[in-house]
Amino acid sequence: MFTCNIDQRGKTVRLVLGAFLETIGLLLGVLWFLEWIPSWGIWPAAAIWISGMFVIFEAVVGWCAVRALGFKTPI
Repeated sequence: MFTCNIDQRGKTVRLVLGAFLETIGLLLGVLWFLEWIPSWGIWPAAAIWISGMFVIFEAVVGWCAVRALGFKTPI
């Protein structure tokens, strides 16, 4: 189902991007927990964190959802 459609460079870029998104999502979650951002701030934090998990999944599996839809990506 998830046929490898990216090379090692693409996997590396996605892994770094995923780690960055995970960090931002967790940071926003901590800021929400400490009540330094509004109560609705947990939703962007969760969305960014989940996005980071998906991008890391793409890196591990070697599959890009955008490429699977037929778009040509440079990386």
